[in-house]
Amino acid sequence: MITSPKDVTLYCCGLALQVVAGILLIGLLGACSDSWQAAGQRGGKHAFIVYWPPPKEDHSLRLAVKDLIDMQGVVTTAGSEYLAKTRPPAVRDAQCLELARESNVRIVGKTNLTEFAVTVSGKNSYFGTPVNHRHDQANLIPGGSSSGSAVAVATGIADVAFGTDTGGSIRVPAACCGIYGLKTTYGLVSTKGVFPISPKHLDTVGPMAKDLPNLVIGMGLLQRDFAKLYNAAVADKPIANRIRIGRLYLDNTNPAIDQAIDEALIASGFKIIQIDPAFKTKWAQAEADGKTIALADAWLSDQKYLKENGVWSTTKIVISMGEMDYAMGYKGALKRQKAWQRELKRVFEKVDLIAVPTLQTLPPARPFWSSSIAFEWMVFNSQNTVGVNFAGNPALAIPIPMPAHGKAQPVTSLQLIGPRRSEAQLLNAGRLLNTKIPLPFGRRPHHEVPGQSKSSL
Repeated sequence: MITSPKDVTLYCCGLALQVVAGILLIGLLGACSDSWQAAGQRGGKHAFIVYWPPPKEDHSLRLAVKDLIDMQGVVTTAGSEYLAKTRPPAVRDAQCLELARESNVRIVGKTNLTEFAVTVSGKNSYFGTPVNHRHDQANLIPGGSSSGSAVAVATGIADVAFGTDTGGSIRVPAACCGIYGLKTTYGLVSTKGVFPISPKHLDTVGPMAKDLPNLVIGMGLLQRDFAKLYNAAVADKPIANRIRIGRLYLDNTNPAIDQAIDEALIASGFKIIQIDPAFKTKWAQAEADGKTIALADAWLSDQKYLKENGVWSTTKIVISMGEMDYAMGYKGALKRQKAWQRELKRVFEKVDLIAVPTLQTLPPARPFWSSSIAFEWMVFNSQNTVGVNFAGNPALAIPIPMPAHGKAQPVTSLQLIGPRRSEAQLLNAGRLLNTKIPLPFGRRPHHEVPGQSKSSL
C-alpha cells in the first residue's frame, strides 16, 4: 500500500523500470519481424477476424460487428491470440444486437481491432493490421481500436459497422479512414455482452459508415425508434443557419486542419460562435482526466492477462501503465467528472453543438520499424476525443476534405459534440455539412430504415 511520499517514489521508479524493460523488449522483437504484415488475410484488407460473404443476389444491408461484441456461437476474441485460443463461443448475443437481429440485415462478420481495444494505431500483430486504403495510401494507420470496422465500411465490404468507443475508438479510425463515426451517449446503448474496458465510466457502442445516410440507418439499429427522433430533428432545424456551432480552437492543431474545418462550417451556413479561449484549460483537464480513467480502468479490466502467453507485449505495457494512473490520479479524476459535465452543460446553453478537430494532425504513416509504445502514445496524444467520453456526451466524426496534393486529396475530420442524447441533432448537422469527399470504392444503393423518409436522408 502507498502510504508516504517515499512509497510513491519507489512505486513509480519500479513501474517505470518495468515499462522501460518492455520497450526494449519490443525493440528487439520488432527487429526480428515485420508484424504489420499479417499471416492469413480474413475478409480482405484484414478488416475481419471472421467473415461470412453474403450471396451475390442478396441486397440486404450488410452489417459488420466489432469483435468486442458477443455473438451467439462465435468466440469473442477482442483481437487477442490468447482469447482466440482459450475462450469458448459466446452463449448469447450482446444486447446491442437485438434490433439488428429483428431487422432485415445480414451480419457479414466480426471485425478486427487492436488487442483488448487498448491501443490506438489500429495495429494487430496476430490477426493482421487492417489496411487503410484512403487514396491508395496503404502506409497510413487505420486508427484504433475499431480499425476493422472502419476499413470494412471504407472499402465497401459492409454498409454499416458497429464499433465501440471508450476514448475515441470509433472517431479516431473514422478520422483516419475518411468515414463517419458516431460515439453515443454513455448508457444509451447497452454494453451488456461487450468486452469491458471501462464499463462503469466510459464504454459506449456506436455506428460507423461511409456516408451519413447509412450512419442514420446504423443508429436505427442501436436505438429503437431512432428514425422518429431523426425526422423530428430534421423538421426542427432543416437548414444550417438555425444551428449554433461553438467553435473551439485547441493548441497543437495543424493550422491547415483548422482552416479546412472553418471553411466547411462557413460554406454550410452554420451560425458560428467562438468559444471563450479560457474554456481550453477546462478541456485540457478533462482530456487528462479521461485518459487517466481510460488507462486505469483498462488495467482493472485486463490485468489478469498480463502473465499470459499470446498477449502482445505492447498491450501488456499499456495495461501496466494503467496501474500507475489508478494509484496516482484515478480518484481525483472521478471527483472532477461532475464539474466537467456541469461546465459542458453551461456551454450548451449558448450553443447547440461544439466543433473541434477529431485529430490534431493528419493520420500518420505506419512506422517501418514496427510499432512501439512511443508511437502508440504519440497517436493517443493527437486525439481530441477522450474528454467527450469523460463527460458521457455524444460526438460525431465527419470527414472534411483538405487541399489536394497532386492526385491525392487529404482528408481530415471534424468532431461535432452535442448535449447528452443529441444523436439525432448531430446527424442532422452532419446532413447539412457541405463536404464532397471522394470515395475510392464502389457504393451500393442506400437502404431505408423502417419509418425513415427518403427526403430526410
